[in-house]
Amino acid sequence: MRHDMGYFEEKKLGKSYDTRLLKRLFPFLKPYHLMILVSIFLVMLITLLDLAIPYVTKIAIDQYIVPKMDTEVLKEMRPGKTAAPSRYLKVKPGDPGIRTVLENHPDLFEKKGQWVIISYQHLSRLEPEDIAVLRKDDLSGIGRLGGIFLLIIILSFGLNFLQKIIMEYTGYRMMNDLRLNLFHHIQYLSISFFTQNPVGRLVTRITNDIQNMHELFTSVISLVFKDLFLLVGIATVLLIMNWKLALVSFLVLPLVVYTSLAFSGRIRDAFRALRIKIAEINTTLSEMIDGISVIQSFCKEKVAADNFSRLNHEYYLAGMRQINVLAVFMPLIEVFGIATVSVIIFYGGKNVLEGQISLGVLVAFISYMRMFFRPIRDLAEKYNILQNALASAERIFLILDTNNSIDGVENESDSVQPATDLNVVEKIESLALENVSFSYIPSEPVLKSISLSLRAGETTAIIGATGSGKTSIANLIMKFYDPVSGNILLNGQNIKNIPATRYRSKIALVTQDPFLFTDTVFANIWRDRQDISEKEIARVLTAANCKELIEKQPNGIHTVLTRGGTALSSGERQLISIARAFARSPELIILDEATSYIDSLTEDVIQDALSKLMAGRTALVIAHRLSTVRHADKIIVIDKGSILEIGNHDTLMKKQGSYFRMNHLQHCLGEAC
Repeated sequence: MRHDMGYFEEKKLGKSYDTRLLKRLFPFLKPYHLMILVSIFLVMLITLLDLAIPYVTKIAIDQYIVPKMDTEVLKEMRPGKTAAPSRYLKVKPGDPGIRTVLENHPDLFEKKGQWVIISYQHLSRLEPEDIAVLRKDDLSGIGRLGGIFLLIIILSFGLNFLQKIIMEYTGYRMMNDLRLNLFHHIQYLSISFFTQNPVGRLVTRITNDIQNMHELFTSVISLVFKDLFLLVGIATVLLIMNWKLALVSFLVLPLVVYTSLAFSGRIRDAFRALRIKIAEINTTLSEMIDGISVIQSFCKEKVAADNFSRLNHEYYLAGMRQINVLAVFMPLIEVFGIATVSVIIFYGGKNVLEGQISLGVLVAFISYMRMFFRPIRDLAEKYNILQNALASAERIFLILDTNNSIDGVENESDSVQPATDLNVVEKIESLALENVSFSYIPSEPVLKSISLSLRAGETTAIIGATGSGKTSIANLIMKFYDPVSGNILLNGQNIKNIPATRYRSKIALVTQDPFLFTDTVFANIWRDRQDISEKEIARVLTAANCKELIEKQPNGIHTVLTRGGTALSSGERQLISIARAFARSPELIILDEATSYIDSLTEDVIQDALSKLMAGRTALVIAHRLSTVRHADKIIVIDKGSILEIGNHDTLMKKQGSYFRMNHLQHCLGEAC
């Protein structure tokens, strides 16, 4: 029975459209749209504060530190003479301290109306104390601007903190919703999905891939607005200050856009490869840990290590390809930024010397352009985050788009009202398979036109060789799979039209290798129920013959079972499994080789518990040992997916067919004949 082909192979995706994936993420953003809008508003305020810092610097330089070069004052003072642009300081002589400086250095000052001016070239000839007296208004102005600068920084810190808190909270809430949505969807997928998708891959989807969405939700969504606002704001301020210098500064932008587009496809492919490799590593690691006893017993540690080393090296190579792309892309953006600053220094410095712009404008331009390339780098980084997140989103939506649940819906509340009257599941009166055929792989049929019926209160047994299709019948009855053809009828109604949760609530399955959760014994039997009385607990444990087992545990029924109950024997795990079936109080019991792994002494205890469990209930028993089915009301002999014989023990023995021969063979083996 091969139905796990392509087990380790991730599904290859074709071209994925970013806009389509982003649209599919919108439903997870919608509940938090107000928080996102508040975050964007805060980002706009933060952007305005960031834009104000270089402009405050410009004002400080031009008005208080190094005023703009001018010729107008000298032309008025020296009519008819050509005056080269120069910087000068204007002071009013009314202040006593200033008058003292003027009297001590009359040759350095010239009078212009109510002002007295001094060239910046002559300021160096004054004592520092005299300069402080002359420039006390400038020092006062710089102090005010320093206070404004400090206020901007404090406000920016507060707004950034608030914006970060809001987006982190929102991001984690959205991740929580996405993870719950994915887990909820996975729970209702059919068993065939899990046979084709290893545990490690699904764990990667719910953990790593969801985590990769974190920065998309917290950084990209709101901060991309900040970067865009900052770019538009800087461009606007530069054009207002000096449009010619601004246009020169923007000459490098086409190269930036071309480089970003050229590297975008490579970055996406690199992140896709990483997502695939980490899933394969998790898958292999999960399988190796589960099968560690087999690996050690066959001395295959080196083979396992070599296999894991190969996958780990492939992940390393995929990571290096990603790093190589980023190692070229990010420095290129840095080079473009430095080149632009160089152009500004050359062209703007020339204009400063010629008196066409002030020194403050040049300094502000350099600051703004350094800021201008910061959001470009951030956008490039956000694009990388986006590509990484979308590579994960592809894999997440690949699972969410898988719709092979038995009902075609995820739970009863989501379903459209079925054509079948749901009252048919109130009590199981009959269950029938009509011409049912089934295969895990289309070319390999497992069941061929099977027809059988289970009647209320009867015990039906199915026997046959390994691989004959016995367990497949149980899987179909449990709605783990849909038949390829034919129908399964509950009280005359097709079970396809009955929600799986409602249908399965009437059935209990006891398998040959029961699964126990890493939880308390109580939780493994009653799961999430907390309203169970002590009397009911005692009744179930006594009926399942596991009261003595529970009493041996250190904390009784509240003992925590680790690693699926591996500390217990197969028989003890089976007894807890039977207690779980008792607690469900089912109408139909399915026993799938329930005593296959049990020694003869423990088998008697389990058989007694199973007899109590089946009493008064409809039962389907799948077994190899004919002694366990001898007293069944109906025995069905199956071979290679087809029914050979149907009847009770006496009838089939009289026919001397397949059942008779199997009985004789097992008797001979037991007697060593």
